[in-house]
Parts: sequence; C-alpha cells; structure tokens
Amino acid sequence: MQLPDLPVRAVLDELNAALARHGTTVLVAPPGTGKTTLVPLALPGRVVVAEPRRLAARAAAARMAELINEPVGQTVGYAVRGDRRTSKKTRIEVVTSGLLLRRLQHDPELTGTDVVLLDECHERHLDADLLLALLLDAREGLRPDLKVLATSATVASQRLAQILGADTPVIEAHARTFPITTTYVPAARSERPEQHVARTVHKALSEADGDILVFLPGVPEIRRVTQQLPGLNVLPLHGRLATKAQDDALRRTTQRRIVLATAVAESSLTVPGVRTVVDAGLARSPRADHRRGLSGLVTTRVSQAVADQRAGRAGREAPGHVYRCWPEHEQATLPRYPEPEIRTAELTRLALELACWGTPDGSNLAWWDAPPPGALAAGQTTLRNLGALDDHGVTDRGRRIAELGLHPRLGRALLDGAQELGARPTAEVVALLDDDSVTTSNDVETAIRALRRDRPHSWLREVERLTKLVEGRGAKDDPALIVALAHPERLAKRRQPGSRSYLMAGGTAVETDGPTDSEWLAVAVADREPGRAHGRVRLAARADQELAERAAPALLSEQDEVTWTNGDVVARRVRRLGAIVLTERPIKTPDPEGLRKALTDGLHREGTSLLGWSQDATRQRQRMAFLHTHLGDPWPDVSDDAIIRNVDLSTARKRSDLARISAQHVLQTMLPWPTAARFDELAPDRIEVPSGSKLKVDYTADGPVLPVKVQETFGWTDTPTIADGRVPVVLHLLSPAGRPVAVTGDLASFWRNGYLQVRSELRGRYPKHPWPEDPVTAVPTRRTKPR
Repeated sequence: MQLPDLPVRAVLDELNAALARHGTTVLVAPPGTGKTTLVPLALPGRVVVAEPRRLAARAAAARMAELINEPVGQTVGYAVRGDRRTSKKTRIEVVTSGLLLRRLQHDPELTGTDVVLLDECHERHLDADLLLALLLDAREGLRPDLKVLATSATVASQRLAQILGADTPVIEAHARTFPITTTYVPAARSERPEQHVARTVHKALSEADGDILVFLPGVPEIRRVTQQLPGLNVLPLHGRLATKAQDDALRRTTQRRIVLATAVAESSLTVPGVRTVVDAGLARSPRADHRRGLSGLVTTRVSQAVADQRAGRAGREAPGHVYRCWPEHEQATLPRYPEPEIRTAELTRLALELACWGTPDGSNLAWWDAPPPGALAAGQTTLRNLGALDDHGVTDRGRRIAELGLHPRLGRALLDGAQELGARPTAEVVALLDDDSVTTSNDVETAIRALRRDRPHSWLREVERLTKLVEGRGAKDDPALIVALAHPERLAKRRQPGSRSYLMAGGTAVETDGPTDSEWLAVAVADREPGRAHGRVRLAARADQELAERAAPALLSEQDEVTWTNGDVVARRVRRLGAIVLTERPIKTPDPEGLRKALTDGLHREGTSLLGWSQDATRQRQRMAFLHTHLGDPWPDVSDDAIIRNVDLSTARKRSDLARISAQHVLQTMLPWPTAARFDELAPDRIEVPSGSKLKVDYTADGPVLPVKVQETFGWTDTPTIADGRVPVVLHLLSPAGRPVAVTGDLASFWRNGYLQVRSELRGRYPKHPWPEDPVTAVPTRRTKPR
C-alpha cells in the first residue's frame, strides 16, 4: 500500500514503536499533515478512530478507503448516529466521540479493539473530554493492553501527555505550509454581519485566486450570507446537511467555489482547491445560565489558536490569502485558546454518563479539566427530576434514556411522548428539538412543516431512526406536550393580558416574537442576550394549563404563603406550577410563625421606622448607640437588625400593628441590667452648664455635642466628659441669637486663643449681652446686662 507523501509519513515508524512500548502516545500535527487518514492505516490490529463530528467521521473514512482503492465499508468503515457502513472485513472504523461513549458504556473492555485514536483533542469538545477520561479508566482497570493515541493540531500537548500517563511520549509531525497573506477587513458603520462577510467575499474574489472557504458561526449565518451572494457558486458545509450535499462541498470542481462552512472545516476536514479563507471571526459555543435555567449555543469571538487554524486552510496546497472580518488591533485582544466546553456547557448528559459508569462525581477519573461542581450538581438535579437518578444511583429508566444517545431531556420526551401520542409524532418533535440548525420559524408546528418540505430525506431518515428506538401507539400530534416533557421548567404563562412577556416555571421571564395568541407556551429554545433583563423565546409551541399540569406534575405544589408584599402582610393559599401562580385565595387565620417571618421580613425591607417611635425613644437609641460604640459590652448594638431581633411580634398581624409597638419599650428590654442603672450617668440626656441651665446633649454626631451660648460658659475651664470620663463633650459655642461662633473640645485653650476674636466680632452686634475681657473670672449668665 503506497501512502501519499504527507508530512506524517516521516514519523509513522516512530509512532508505532512508541505505542508498542508505552501503550499511550500523543501526536502533534497541524491540519493537512495526514494524521487523520494516514496514521490509522499504518496502525496495527483493529483501530477505532473517534472524531468530534459526524461529517468529519464520514469524510475521514471515505478518504482512507480512497487511498487503498476500496469502497467504504470494507477495510475502512464508519459509524455515526443513524448511519453505518461496516462489514466483517472492517479493520479501521471511524466513529463519533458520542457513539464510542455508548459502546464503552455497553462494553468497557472494548472487546476486539486494539487501538483507539482520539482525533482533534485540542478542540476540547465535551464528549471527547469525557471519552478520554473513561477510556483511561477502562485501560487502568480492565484493558491495560488497549493502546490509546491522542492527536492534536496545537502545541498544548504536555498536559495531554500527562493525563495519558507520566511516560507518554509526544511525537511531532511538521507541516509543509505555503506563505499566507493576511488582510483585515473591519465592518463599515451600521453594516449587518452578513453584509460585511459578503462584501469581504467580493473583495477576495477580485484580489485572490482559487476556491474561497468562508468560516461562519452557524447555519443561520450561512443562509443569510448565501442570500447576499446571488449568482455565485455558493456551497454550504455543515453537519446537518444531507450526505450528498456534504460530499459536493468536499469535491474539487473546475468552477470556482465559495464554500460557506461552520467549525467543521477548521481542522479534521480538507476542502480541496481552497486558496483563500474569509473568517467571520465568530464561533458557536455551548453556554449554560444555571441561575435562569437557560442553556444553548451562543455566538462568541474565536480564539487566536482557532483563527490561526482557519487561516492555515489557505496555505495547504499553494500560497494563500486570509481575510479577517475584524480590525487588526483586535487580533491581540482575542483569547489565546478556545474555552473547553466542560467549563461552560450544561452538564446533564455528562452527569448521566458518569452515573452509568459508576462514578457520579467523576472524582476518580483523570480529567483534562474536571467538571465544575456546581454545573455537575445542576445536571444531577435535572436527572432526578427526569427519574433517571435516585438515592441509589442511576435508575433503569436512566439507563434506558442513556441508551437512546440523545440529551437526557430529549430521551425522556421521546420515551414518555411515545406512550402518550405515538412514536412517530413524538419522533418528529424530538428530531426538531435536536436540530440546532432550524431557524425558519419560532413556532414548533411551522418549523416541522418547513422541515418536511425543505429537507425530506435527511429529516425523514432521522425521524425514522428515532421512531424505531421507542414503542408507542396512536398518532396524535401535540408538539407542545413533547416540548414540555423535554423542558418542563420552560412551560410559560403570559404575565399580563396581551403582553409578549411570559414567566417560565423555572422563574425566568422571557419575551416572544412568535405566537402571542396563547396564554401558555411550551418553550423549546430560549436565550438571553448580554445586557437584556429578560430572555427571548426562539422556538415554542402553543400550550394550555391542562397540558402544563399533565407534562410537569413534579412542579405542581399547593401551600400556604404568608409574605410581606407591596408594603404589608399577604396571607394566601397558592397553587403553583414552579414559579407560575395557578390559583390563590386569602387565608383568614395564617400560621403564627409564618406571620412572624413575614413581619420580620417587612421590618428588614423597610426598616424599624415601621415601629412606634417617640422623640424619647429616638433619643434613647442614640444614647445607647453611643455607649455601645465607646464602652462596648455589655451595652448592646441598637442597629435595625438588633432591634428587629428583640421585637415581640406576637400581637401583630399587619403593617398598622407594627406602629403600635413601642420602640422605646423594645429598647428598654435591651438594656443590660443591672448596669443599666448607670445609663443616665454614663450617657446623660442633659448636662448642667455654669449658668445653671441643663442643656440636651446631641448624640447624632460622631461624638457627643453640647450646643451652649458663650455667656453661659464663663468661668468654665474644664471641658466636660461623659462615659466615666472617657469621652470629652464637644462644645458648640453659640451667639446670643443661637448661631454657632466656635467649636471646641478644649475650653481653656478657647479662652486664651479664640475668645478675643469672638468678643471683638460680636460685642458690637450684641451690646446688651456681657462680653468681659476676662471670661474665666466672669459670672456666667443666661440674661442680658442689667439696665
């Protein structure tokens, strides 16, 4: 067998020797070096190649079969979901990571397999990361002879080698690449993304040669850009295409082509004839918003590593050109590597796989990145709600759901929906929910009709496959029920008549641009754009309350609620579906403990001003706060929280009752007896000044303040103190009209240094009042000078 002269040929002997010696090896080789097609052919024994995508699996098998002049299905075959071409002669089988996971769960020893090749590990897909962890666990305990080869197109190989084993060798194959010219094409003002990409494509057509490969984040963008390029030879390339359409995009032709592709063309696929790459700079990544119960694919900026990989596609066969649809200065702001899916994705499916493997928390596995505990716990909670997990681990129902190879939510919908409505109607809705490329409508029934019309072959094939997985009689078509079985927490009720805003059972508010003639919706897809308070419905079906209660009995509850709402106590008996109120009626005699909690909540929300405060109570609180600050224990804290803890609410039923509770009485109960007997001594309400007046101390400032007229302090040289002499009282000295003229905490100093200026400024203004030259020996007075 004569293999093509690709760079990886130079390391094949070294690779086989390393695998034979160590059992595990890492191969680092850029795209285009032959690692996906030449390496499996050179490996001994029965080889299983795991690819992250179905399209890549089929293409790799087809290319290897072509190299040995055989049809697919003999020496080289493939198996992906819903499509398999193998035979007894098959030695090399290319499968998706998800399908190999299922095989591993059924047969942890992978009987008959000699080598597993994990391709494109650098892409860090969730299934691939999990497969790596389970394979190494199986190799450790059951199949020490199983050889594992991990390939990567990036240099992040040492960590991968460490996971595979301390002595795992790393072998590199260097690509023969051609020079690439890079042009940055920023968007124009107010230019829509599809217009921007289309303009860049026209620029590439006029400046560069060869076929053009355009990277876009998803199928909707491919459709919109296609509409902007009329009259050109435009071919889509994504995982949801029919096999023939995929083959057309991967086949070289004499006519110049523009291939609009998703991330499937980044590394594991070769699109022949490409000399130019147009990169939109965007990717679709899984994100989970656990707090709002929303998860799905979001559009993010690509990383520098991904941008470099995409650019490399232009220089495989000849000098090439890459056009990047962003300003050059933004290149340095891109993240270095893509975020691993395990850190950002919703982990319900991973949680089920771990439970089936017998290690629910995955703590004993060798992870590239361990699953985040919070996201894993959220996935386990979802599985419990679906009946797939219980206190003893995975249930029989859970194993049945796992065997379907779908997301557990969709597996539950397929199983239960088939029993309710029949297998085929259920399969149609589940096939829709499992297809992230559907954007023709945000109404489920309309979207299904469009799929029947526009994609009859691939669509029907998937529906037939799902139909065969379950049993069920009947043929009733009720898409909303299937959606609700998959996502019960997304059942939504309109918030106000005529509104486009709905509240989902999970507690998240969403808005819809779709059907608004229904009081209820079964929401299939919803997301939340950054900066928006509410989520947005992307796909939903009309529902009603009866359907909601039938689909989500676990979310139904009825209980008495006593709450502080809109400024007062509200006691009611409420029947809910999750966060959605179905019915409510008032309660005449609410539970006393519930009342206490509601009133306490009201006090915390609105403050202790709801209590009955007299002037004396306010003064007492200020004096107690002063002692707590300056003397500490046993003088208590009198903050709102402390007062609320000491309020007796046993006689209160509503807001108006709180005003009848004496705040001063509460403060009295907080005084520390018997020390409280010295309260007036330590924090006096009034202080007697030399004139004989007893003046109120102001405790509202940072320290105690005594406002007093200058004439009443004549002869006073010692600054007064309180709190057992620890705290001096600051004197605010006033004019005869009560206006402040000086502030002092040291009277002796004031008489020496400040009084003369005060005397000169005020004695002409207030001639009827005494202004002696020596205030220390003068007689204090509250009166004017005698006539």
